[in-house]
Order: sequence, then C-alpha cells, then structure tokens
Amino acid sequence: MSLEDNRCKSESSSLRLFCYRELPMGMPRLGILLGDRHFDLFSYTSLLGIELPFDPFDLQSLIASGETGLRQLNDAAQSKTIDCAVLRPESIELLAPIRPRNALYAVGWNYVDHFFEGKDSGRPNTPTAYPEHPVLFCKTANTVCGPYAAIPSHAPITSELDWEVELAVIIGRTGRDILPEDALRHVFGYTVINDVTARDIQQRRHGGQWVKGKSLDGSAPMGPYVVLAKDFEIGDQVLSCSVNGTVVQQAKLSDMYFKLPQIIAELSRGLTLVPGDIILTGTPSGVGHYRKPPQYLKPGDLLESSIEGIGTMKNQISA
Repeated sequence: MSLEDNRCKSESSSLRLFCYRELPMGMPRLGILLGDRHFDLFSYTSLLGIELPFDPFDLQSLIASGETGLRQLNDAAQSKTIDCAVLRPESIELLAPIRPRNALYAVGWNYVDHFFEGKDSGRPNTPTAYPEHPVLFCKTANTVCGPYAAIPSHAPITSELDWEVELAVIIGRTGRDILPEDALRHVFGYTVINDVTARDIQQRRHGGQWVKGKSLDGSAPMGPYVVLAKDFEIGDQVLSCSVNGTVVQQAKLSDMYFKLPQIIAELSRGLTLVPGDIILTGTPSGVGHYRKPPQYLKPGDLLESSIEGIGTMKNQISA
C-alpha cells in the first residue's frame, strides 16, 4: 500500500511518529512525519546535532523518557529545514507503531448506536439496558499487526470475522487510581486500530467470554501514525471504516458515551497502567454482525480504517 494516501493534510498535527523497516529485510526503526515528508528519526536528529535521551529505534523507549524525550523531539520538529534524505514510500514498509508488552485494554459498547444495534438484533449476550460503567475486556498482544499488513481469515476456525474501527490511546505515565481530572496527563498519544473480531467464537463459545474471539493472531491492525497528545484534542474528528470501498462505519469521536478521562479513571482503579499500555475506546454502529443479512470479512476483502487527523490503514484479508 502506498504512503501517498497518508500525506499529512493541513488539519493534521505538525508532527506524527511511525515505525517502519527498509525493504526487503530491514530492522524496525522510528520515523518522523513532518508535513508530507517521512524521515528516519535517528538520521534527522543526528543531522541537527540533537542527542536524544531515548533509543531512536523504539517508541517504547521514547515514551519511557517522559517530558525530556518529548522536548527533544519537539525541538527537532521545529528546527529549520535540513538536508535529510526523505524516505521513499516504495522502499519502506510501515509497521505497527508500537509493540505492546501487555494485553490491550478495550471498551465495549462505548457508542450508544452500536449498543442498540446489538440490543435490537436479538443476538445473544447483549444487555437489555445500557451499562452504568464502561464494559472492559482485553485483547492479547499477539493480535497487533501493521497498518498495511494482511489480516488472516483464520478459516475454518471462524466464518464470522467482523470489523470495529476505534481510537487507540497510548499511555505515557504510570498511574493507579487516577482521577478523571488527571487522566489526560497520563496519555502519550493516539493512533488508529481495528478490533477485528471472530463473532462466532466471541458469542457462542467459551461461555460468551470475549477474550478468545477478540484475540486471534493478527486481528488488530494498528497505525499508521501516532499523534502526540498535545497535538490532538478529542472532538468531532471523524472515524470511519470501509470494506471494498463501501463505508460501513462512520461517527465522530465526540459520540463516545464514556469519555476518555472516565475510561482511564475506571480502568486504573486498583490496576496500574504503565507507559506503552494501549486502550481501545470503542466502536460505532455498522459492524457486520448486526447487519441484515449479516456481513463478514472474507479472503480478498480490503478493510480500510481511518481517523481524521491521524491517518488511514489498508489491510487485505488473506486466505
């Protein structure tokens, strides 16, 4: 897939981060997107004479460096134009921007229209009343794949592979029992994720417990970029999902019922969040499982997931 589709538009932040490897067999590296140009972070900062207080090949290291690392990163982004080689789209592969060390935390039914499309469908394991608190579950770390990677169809394990575009939050500071008014100070940045779900496993196996149906390998494409928290205020940005060019989900981030401060506060009660943890914030209506008739992903389908101001992923379903 081409990076041209993800050029930074005027409404986007001035700085975005990504992880990439040089083709055909390069090792993962960090990149920085300035305007519409992709640079290798180490090469860019070296030419500026900036000595970074973190490993320039690892986003986890940048997150762990805290405010010091962010200051150095912003100094690099605000420096005058330098003669640094621009990464050519055809020579690199974008990877998931971060490899989580823990399971991903996720919120279910956080868009009211998604809750009611499930409730009205008559499908099993859907509450009859809207939850009083965020519905929380986990998705294992092995699910994460790149923003242009192929997603396994996992046939014949499942015949009901579904889509769920979501905003993903990357935690930047350790915290437990975080107050809602302090919650956003613990956020490093945001990216796009799709919580691809095997509905038949999720709802009809394992007692209706969700983890296995949410955790098939390669079922969480993530990326293509990370926007820093300081550059992205959650509001009316549109998130959308398309299958083979047809829009199947579209909403605004402001439509979330439980807002991010409440989600972080609720999740962190008695549970320590650490830098690099990822929280999925829920999906809007339009999933395939509740369509009439139901629609599921099949080999060859192209799944596109987008959030305004962050970027667009394109993932094909493999055999």
